[in-house]
Amino acid sequence: MEKKQYKLEIQSDPKELSRVENFVDILAQESRMDPDKIPGFLLSVTEAITNAIIHGNKKDSAKIVTLNAFLEENKLVLHIKDQGAGFDPSKIPDPTEPENLLKDSGRGLYLMRYHAESLAYNITPEGTETILTLILNNKT
Repeated sequence: MEKKQYKLEIQSDPKELSRVENFVDILAQESRMDPDKIPGFLLSVTEAITNAIIHGNKKDSAKIVTLNAFLEENKLVLHIKDQGAGFDPSKIPDPTEPENLLKDSGRGLYLMRYHAESLAYNITPEGTETILTLILNNKT
């Protein structure tokens, strides 16, 4: 299988999440993703996009969020990039610790780590790039 690339750019507006969901549906179909993995995949991508919109771009509609997806043999690699100042992932509290269980936020990174094979960040002056890698285990 040759490497395929898919791209989506959205404004920093939570209303754009429906476009992201449609994009995820296309990726799931194109990659022949195991149907059992699709809900976790959708959750991971929407969490990353929501973080980029709210925390990265501060809902500034003049800023965009870019999602580049690369489909290879048995994996899907997603690069979600905002135009914000960045953050230190190590400073995000563990949502499984007792003092954080009832907090309204802070679970997104945990969920992405749970559902993806790997989660990485590339923090630059131009923005933060979240890199999610998913192993497909395609059903043919």
